[in-house]
Amino acid sequence: DGFWNYVVTHCDFNSTDSKDITFIWSYYYNKLEIVRFDSSVGRYVGYTELGVKNAEAWNSGPEVVQMRNEKERYCVNNVGNDYRSAVTKS
Repeated sequence: DGFWNYVVTHCDFNSTDSKDITFIWSYYYNKLEIVRFDSSVGRYVGYTELGVKNAEAWNSGPEVVQMRNEKERYCVNNVGNDYRSAVTKS
């Protein structure tokens, strides 16, 4: 009885080295991924008609620059803590 709109942000990593870390931001609508930013690609990619239109607009504006910086701010600064915590627990 309604529509679901949500964003998932996460970091994929297998070491604390920056080159081994990927920042992913995904926008979903009713369980369908509409558009994604992946730091390994370096731009937004749309998966639906609306997502493609948004990706085109965001890739030509300041949004893409901000998202490229999110890997450093969101992932690289925090992965070290997560990695150390996981290694000490295993």
